[in-house]
Amino acid sequence: MKPKFTTQLAWEQAQVLMQPALIRILDNIRQFLEESPWQGTYHETQVPVPGYQLYLELGHRTHSIDIWELCYQVCFLNYQSTHTPTEVREVEIDTSLFEEGELDWERLDEKAKSIVQQIFLNLQNE
Repeated sequence: MKPKFTTQLAWEQAQVLMQPALIRILDNIRQFLEESPWQGTYHETQVPVPGYQLYLELGHRTHSIDIWELCYQVCFLNYQSTHTPTEVREVEIDTSLFEEGELDWERLDEKAKSIVQQIFLNLQNE
């Protein structure tokens, strides 16, 4: 899904959030993989939009996870993946990730960790 921003401020906030969200998502995935029996590899994608996929393998079981979708879950309120990368949808910035106009790194890390943790919990419950 391609996010659509309703205001210039929302676009600017997304610019501040996306790279730190990516960093925290990747670091949390690394931490969970260190403690998990799953093996993970990253693959760059170009179609339909440039991005990255995380492929998880455990025996004959495999899962593919879109890294940008995880970042969107961190940055936007109530974000739900559509699995249609070309769809454009309005999004709302999670302003709780800012404190007095500055990025709240602790809150950002907590949210990223929670999202990654849920992925690994879901894998255990299969």
